[in-house]
Amino acid sequence: MKKVLLSGNEAIARGVYEAGVRFAAAYPGTPSTEIMEQFAKYDGIYAEWAPNEKVAVEVAIGAALGGARALAVMKHVGVNVAADPIFTVSYTGIEGALVIISADDPSMHSSQNEQDNRNYAKFAKIPMLEPADPQEAKEFIKLAFQISEQFDTPVFLRTTTRVSHSKSVVALEDSHLPENKTKLAHHAAKYVMVPINARMRRVEVEKRERALRRFVETFAENKMEINDPEVGIITAGMPYNYAKDVFPDYSYLKLGMVYPLPVKMIKQFAGKVKKIYVIEELDPYLEEQIRAMGIEVTGKEIFPYTNEFDPGIIKHAILGDLRGSVSPYKETLALRPPNLCPGCPHRGLFYALKKSKAYVHGDIGCYTLSYLKPLEGLHSCICMGASIGMAHGMSKALKEKGKGKVVGVIGDSTFLHSGITGLLNMAYNNSDALIIILDNSTTAMTGMQEHPGTGFTLMGKEAKKVNLPVLVSSLGIENIRVIDPNNLKETQIAIKDELASSGPSVIIAQRPCALFKRANMKPVPPLKIDPDKCEGCKACLGLNCPPIAWKEGVTREGSKRKGLAVIDETICNGCGLCAQVCKFNAIA
Repeated sequence: MKKVLLSGNEAIARGVYEAGVRFAAAYPGTPSTEIMEQFAKYDGIYAEWAPNEKVAVEVAIGAALGGARALAVMKHVGVNVAADPIFTVSYTGIEGALVIISADDPSMHSSQNEQDNRNYAKFAKIPMLEPADPQEAKEFIKLAFQISEQFDTPVFLRTTTRVSHSKSVVALEDSHLPENKTKLAHHAAKYVMVPINARMRRVEVEKRERALRRFVETFAENKMEINDPEVGIITAGMPYNYAKDVFPDYSYLKLGMVYPLPVKMIKQFAGKVKKIYVIEELDPYLEEQIRAMGIEVTGKEIFPYTNEFDPGIIKHAILGDLRGSVSPYKETLALRPPNLCPGCPHRGLFYALKKSKAYVHGDIGCYTLSYLKPLEGLHSCICMGASIGMAHGMSKALKEKGKGKVVGVIGDSTFLHSGITGLLNMAYNNSDALIIILDNSTTAMTGMQEHPGTGFTLMGKEAKKVNLPVLVSSLGIENIRVIDPNNLKETQIAIKDELASSGPSVIIAQRPCALFKRANMKPVPPLKIDPDKCEGCKACLGLNCPPIAWKEGVTREGSKRKGLAVIDETICNGCGLCAQVCKFNAIA
């Protein structure tokens, strides 16, 4: 048996392949993205990026109803988008098998919230497995497909950022392609969720729940380790590893299935130890259910509600050491403020927006970083696609007070994900907002994934490419401009004109992401600052471009300057924005 070093996401992709799964759909989102990128590399499979998570789940449901083993992958907030079909497929069940991966993000490393999606399993009455390391991730995804087939149910697999991105040794097995069971099965009473059918299926869900509650009591991945009877720990996922690291001699109940819970097993464990700690990141999900069983436990009264845990946090919480707020396991690293990359096409756009004094509703993407000083180019950000609806709502609310237009900005991938209906609503209700689509030719924030506007699929095949101006026009928007955001003058004029116009309008700012190799084949030489021309006005620093720095105390005879701007040529990609803001022609 071959053993290799894999991340949790790579191990999941391998497990999916070993399980004989040949169909998967997803929308990219950290920390889930690499699952699909790795799965797409295997032979004989089909994998696609869908425009959003709801579509991905619906596509996977369709494949599962055709008898296939199907996978849908998303980050935790993506489950919010996909919740509508998820809750109903829990009623219908499936013909083949359906597994939905929710990659949660404690500490919000790359997310707008820290929701705990274990609650979705309980809410939707869908079984959920939670691995603690890459080897378990590979095995649990295979178990998830088996459970899905056995109980005619979708199954959740929940990971967290630490499981998704940490690496460990994983034992590989051969792929076992099951007998092809794909076929059209006509069961209208089971799959057509009109009220009369849904009521009958609701009863079936409860029958399935009872069967799953019996099954979970003997599920092999719920493991009891009886050591020191004085202290017992109930936990699941990555916190198990943290706790074992600092308290190896305590007794443990490690839960591999977190919904439904093994009530008899938990009560049996409670009878073997004197004091029980429930260790879980984020919500008191396990704690509340265990307390409801009549078992006294210690949980969130000592453990944090927020952020990832680590061994130090757990050690200090249990031992009562208040220094736990600063874990000794964390390295002391120099602070590095987040920033747009050198040559980012969003920089000039947000520089111009700041100058416009408009109120700017932002969206989910790299460009959200433009809210930071000195650009300060946007003023709100809620969720994928929200900027358009929020800009419309604010413009309607403020119009009677004589306020000018407000702006909504949204990336190309995000617009195709969940911005189209918002723009349709703007046209339908005659909005006065300005929407700017930041078209950088890729899904840059999560690592240059394809989408319907790039002209390629996940598997590298050429595809139909959305024509954004035509699409926007078809939604009813008449005022449309296409600009190059690196042309600062053109950008400023377009924003000024559209803010002064009436009715809804759209600016499409088109320039590829600076890191997108396919679109940036010709290198451009870096820029330099002429020390004999620089007057030290610091206008170029207002762009917050990483290559530009300030040297204090560099004076010049005949000039009042107190320092000098300099460009690090090793990271400058010659975008030319700084030359456009320099009034002294010192940059060339």
